Amino acid sequence: MRALTKHSLTSGVCHAVPYPGDGVRWYRQLLVGREERERQREGGEELEASTPIGALTRQAQGFEPATSAFPGRHFIHCATTGMSDSSEEFIKPETEDDDPGERSVLSGSGMCFPWLQKHIDSVVTKGKEEKDFAQTTNACLGFIQEALLKHQWQQAAEYMHSYFQILEDSDNNKKQVAPKIIWKLGSEILYYHPKSNMETFNTFADRMKNIGVMNYLKISLQHVFYLLHHGMLDEASRNLSQAETWRYGDKSSSQKVLINLIKAYKGLFQYYCWSANKMELSKLDEDDYACSTASRDMLSHSEKASINFDALIKVPGLWDPFVKSYVEMLEFHGAQDKARKILTNYAYDENFPLNPNAHVYLYNFLKRVKAPREKLISVLKILYQIVPSHKLMLEFHRLLQKSEKEEHHKLGLEVLFAVLDFAGCTKNTTAWQYLAKCLRQTLMGSHFAWVQEEWSSRKNWWPHFHFSYYWATNDWKEDKALAYEKAFVAGILLGKGCKYFRYISKQDHQALRKKVKRIKKFVQKYSIVTLGP
Repeated sequence: MRALTKHSLTSGVCHAVPYPGDGVRWYRQLLVGREERERQREGGEELEASTPIGALTRQAQGFEPATSAFPGRHFIHCATTGMSDSSEEFIKPETEDDDPGERSVLSGSGMCFPWLQKHIDSVVTKGKEEKDFAQTTNACLGFIQEALLKHQWQQAAEYMHSYFQILEDSDNNKKQVAPKIIWKLGSEILYYHPKSNMETFNTFADRMKNIGVMNYLKISLQHVFYLLHHGMLDEASRNLSQAETWRYGDKSSSQKVLINLIKAYKGLFQYYCWSANKMELSKLDEDDYACSTASRDMLSHSEKASINFDALIKVPGLWDPFVKSYVEMLEFHGAQDKARKILTNYAYDENFPLNPNAHVYLYNFLKRVKAPREKLISVLKILYQIVPSHKLMLEFHRLLQKSEKEEHHKLGLEVLFAVLDFAGCTKNTTAWQYLAKCLRQTLMGSHFAWVQEEWSSRKNWWPHFHFSYYWATNDWKEDKALAYEKAFVAGILLGKGCKYFRYISKQDHQALRKKVKRIKKFVQKYSIVTLGP
């Protein structure tokens, strides 16, 4: 094949120069090679010497990998040492004696794809180098995707090597995104390939960082995640330090957010060390010399982490893990004012994206410093508008009920109805207990209009959603306390003729007998069906 006639690694870039008109022959050889590998596997022949992982292992150990009969076989070798020029000798030129009608194209599993032969023939007909190149690279990508879906890591690696020619695509847009595609596919293959190892992955990552300067920081950060997953904290920290110092002329300014993000992850490493010192400190005697040493180490890690966190959290974005870690350190060292300022800005700055967690962090902080109830209510009120089913809404209801303002009592009723609008809360016994109690207090306080206002928008769907005969039998069987509270609410909203209320009220349960009698009396007197016009 002469579709890949020259390979080199110059400035960290793998070059593959296409030869005019050979895209179709490369395509056919790709398919033939695939069929041949399946035949070898079925015959139990040894493949390791020519596999990409085997080749990379030998290269890493100082051996030159053997040349494969499959074009562009050693996909990692392409990115690390350059490719061989000898692939040309493996191509059998197409002759006039070949009968197109007798040719067949098989997949790796032996399945015949008639459309694929037409696809190849159409490339021959068009005869344009650019289209040949696009057809072959697209076909190769399709084979890689198929292999990944089937978890055929060996085949994926073999096709991946040939896909490196995309780096020489004449389409600039495709050429720019090619390194990202190669990195994502290659790292996935190496992560799962049974013969891959840490050294292989690290070599691939280091080479990919230098294919296009704009990819260096992103790949460095993802490489760090891989190292962390394998518990290599020191190696991950070193990689972050290297990425932190990356600069490339004018390109550096456009990557400022990524640089700050990498610094913030460096700050997380310092937070990890700080947490370890904190745990150690809790086990030491205050008069112990080791205690003062641990305290100094904690302060040092906290100061370094603060510098790294500061730059990032000023940039609009979702920075939850960094903000939480930063605030924890600030609180421990007595910097509550700074912690409050950071959390307030994170929650209320209009330039930042809407983030429920920001309001949760601020609320929890204000609780810890014993802020006034009005301040707590104001924070949760915004959270309620964003996520009305949040687990803090029941706490929000309790705060509202403790307030002396009537508008807060009305809002407390609204909050409970909103919580129970969501399917995930239908079995929440506490929410139904709060609603039953709130309805009792509201109606006894002559605020019938509040209940009517909330019920008017729900009367067409709540009966089927909450109070059907099915739910009555199911709730009574699974949770009798829940069934009792729901029966009370159903009786208030739908009257004593409600199926749910009737079923529960007829159950003879000794522990709930007195409660059922009380709710019958209350429903008879205060049901909105009775009180309504």
